[in-house]
Amino acid sequence: MSKKKKKRKQIKKKLLHKYRLVILNEDTFEEKLSFKLNRLNVFVLGTLFAIFIIAFTTLLIAFTPLREYIPGYSSTHLKRQAIDLTYKADSLTARLRANELYYDKIQKVLKGEINTQEVNKDSLFEEFRKDTIVANLVPNKQDSLLRERVANEDRYNLFESATTNSDFVLFPPVNGTLSQKYNAKEKHYAVDILAPKDTPIKSVADGMVIFAEWTAETGYVCIIEHGSGLISVYKHNSSLSVQQGDLVKAGEVVAIIGNTGELTTGPHLHFELWSEGYPVDPTNYIDFQ
Repeated sequence: MSKKKKKRKQIKKKLLHKYRLVILNEDTFEEKLSFKLNRLNVFVLGTLFAIFIIAFTTLLIAFTPLREYIPGYSSTHLKRQAIDLTYKADSLTARLRANELYYDKIQKVLKGEINTQEVNKDSLFEEFRKDTIVANLVPNKQDSLLRERVANEDRYNLFESATTNSDFVLFPPVNGTLSQKYNAKEKHYAVDILAPKDTPIKSVADGMVIFAEWTAETGYVCIIEHGSGLISVYKHNSSLSVQQGDLVKAGEVVAIIGNTGELTTGPHLHFELWSEGYPVDPTNYIDFQ
């Protein structure tokens, strides 16, 4: 035990033994500054200084742009660019999906396809069997106004609401005799109009040309979008006077009557009218005589 106590006293004496640090002028040996320190003071001061340096460096790296120069840390500018690119990629993805749906509708117009919906009769009968006595069938004010508005509208006028907003007036693309009428059962979603060769074909309304190319089956084809979901299609033309992306006015010449394509038997215009992706009978809205 005495040896341990003696050893502890020696360690304590070494730690608390004071030393004098003197700073002298080398030429005159004049004492400029002096400190009285022991080993314990030096150890404590060194530890505190190291902790301060570590804390200061950490704060400097964490809260200043200097961290960008340290390997392993990403740049704030690069982070912002990455976020912006992410948002742009999402927007482009949504835009691409919308364009794919749009072009799918255009392909259906070119191919003359139409979507059919299957109805489950059993589910309809089940709905009819439900007791509706407990339902409140008294129309409110808004319902009465809506019923009055619908009653005043033409049942088959698909473009009345569009007419009030966009001032739609449909002009005949060409005057002539109808050789084949619109027939949805036979999937003939158009009217065929006989006219002399080289007769000019006009746009039925203001719009933008979204397709103006050659196809093997229908020859030169022109498709014009008029807004509000209305699209007009002109097929079997001998030539086109517009290009994709052109803006046209109602009555402006867009093509010339011809006999091009595999599915034709003579000079005529194959004219289609589509509303919201579904074909409609053009004779309900245009007088071709």
